Amino acid sequence: MSELSKDRVESIVNSFVDPHLELTFGEANVVNSVDVNGNEAIVSLTLPYPAEKYQVSLQRQLQDAIASGCENDATQLSLSVNTKIIAHSVQQGVKRLERVKNIIAVASGKGGVGKSTTSVNLALSLAAEGASVGLLDADIYGPSQPRMMGLSGQPESSDGKTIEPMENYGVQTMSIGFLIEEDTPMVWRGPMVTQALEQLLNDTNWRDLDYLLIDLPPGTGDTQLTLAQKVPVSGAIIVTTPQDIALLDARKGLKMFEKVSVPILGIVENMSTHICSSCGHEEHIFGSGGGSKMAEEASVNLLGALPLEMGIRLQADSGKPTVVAEPDSRTSDIYREIARKAAARLSRQAKDYSDKFPKIVIQNT
Repeated sequence: MSELSKDRVESIVNSFVDPHLELTFGEANVVNSVDVNGNEAIVSLTLPYPAEKYQVSLQRQLQDAIASGCENDATQLSLSVNTKIIAHSVQQGVKRLERVKNIIAVASGKGGVGKSTTSVNLALSLAAEGASVGLLDADIYGPSQPRMMGLSGQPESSDGKTIEPMENYGVQTMSIGFLIEEDTPMVWRGPMVTQALEQLLNDTNWRDLDYLLIDLPPGTGDTQLTLAQKVPVSGAIIVTTPQDIALLDARKGLKMFEKVSVPILGIVENMSTHICSSCGHEEHIFGSGGGSKMAEEASVNLLGALPLEMGIRLQADSGKPTVVAEPDSRTSDIYREIARKAAARLSRQAKDYSDKFPKIVIQNT
């Protein structure tokens, strides 16, 4: 058993591949310091994405890597992990929202693929990982987030002009569903819908968000175009099922974001497999491999694949989605892994430097 060498430990830490960033710690420049005290390695990191639930696993993996690389079974690791989430660039000519660092659009080409359920569980996952998170329900015709988030009533307004977001499970939420009766149909034309979306986004007093997820309605119509052209989006997540018809429409959504220069953070394949609630048998009833094939064709990441199981639907309908209803379940682990990967992919995008430049004021003298 050899003694720990600081240089050797430093080399192992810098060579460790982060599974979410898909970079080594050295390449990602996340290592603050490395020190050695006897058989103890002392490591400090600052990750660019929220990862509170990942730290126990990271501690174990990194300690094993150091022990193996240094041939020292007595190795102990003292690991300090901080998080620094910064604002990333948005579409050219679109101004970033104050008190919102990053907006992530969650989209699908067609309805019925579980996009809203995915959106709410991803928002809750990011919050569980330690981020400050908001959720905007942009489906004016069919708002579902109030029920999924277990929220009711109307939002408050302190000045009569802006509104306070509703909050539950640590996520700030806004939806047209808070302002109308649940069974009232929205018989609005396109311009009214897009104006309502802009008002919900801009007139809500979001409180210092790291991420604001926007749950888009399905398709590539007025609402999606407004978001792509006027809302400062840092990245988009595409939700699909393995079914060919869903993949066909999902590709349209992906192409729309590419045309307006919004980076695709990745694809989520929902209803990937069906898990029988009685016997636990797993079956690919909608086909298999569609999401990974689409990701490969578009040169984007497959963030993860979620099962089709009754619990996900029941928990969302009851106002307590899976990530908070069963935080230790396999499905919640998948949601949190997808959220970390999406945030990590976003951290690799260009930074926003707009607040670094001086403001030029022309005055008559």
